[in-house]
Amino acid sequence: MIVIYTGPSFSVDKAKAILPDADYRPPIARGDLAKLPKKTEAVGIIDGVFYNETAVAHKEIIAVMKNGVKVYGSSSMGALRAAELAEFGMIGVGRIYECYRSGRITNDDEVAVTFSPVTGEQMTEPLVNVRYQLKAAEDDGILTTEERHKIIEMAGRFYYPDRTYAYIVGRAVKADILSHEKAAGLLEYIRDRPVNLKAEDAVLLLNKIKEMATM
Repeated sequence: MIVIYTGPSFSVDKAKAILPDADYRPPIARGDLAKLPKKTEAVGIIDGVFYNETAVAHKEIIAVMKNGVKVYGSSSMGALRAAELAEFGMIGVGRIYECYRSGRITNDDEVAVTFSPVTGEQMTEPLVNVRYQLKAAEDDGILTTEERHKIIEMAGRFYYPDRTYAYIVGRAVKADILSHEKAAGLLEYIRDRPVNLKAEDAVLLLNKIKEMATM
């Protein structure tokens, strides 16, 4: 059996299109791994709770790995824990994991978002997505390097529930980082060419587990 913990980073419907036979569960919380069926062979952690709820502990993950369960992580809580537990055998997947593992990003709130408790839909944008979205905008000539750095530095000071593109870009205008015209162009670019690193990494994780299951 394969158990996947996912939520706002990647919907269950999309995940099932890649790995249809897995047991999909909500974002992982403290104590969830103790409830795994004994026949579990692999666990994929994409999303997990933190801040307002108790996050999955390192020792919980280590305990299931000692029992022979392969544990994979990507995207959000999975990437964070995989970077912290790589030496113990947790398998990290994707660019966000690599950013944490290399130390290019370090704060938990890089991947934090708010989401609807009813639909599970993501309501804010993780800072790590903002970083890559603005780099894409710079590469395509929408922003200058200086503008990108200033916006990222500013967004990093915001509390994570405030991080929407509309809010970030609006504050960039108020701070005289962007003109109204350039801000409108940036929002249009984001709408037309969205970058979602969390979702991309979730796809990589699901495909990696799928490959493992067919070996």
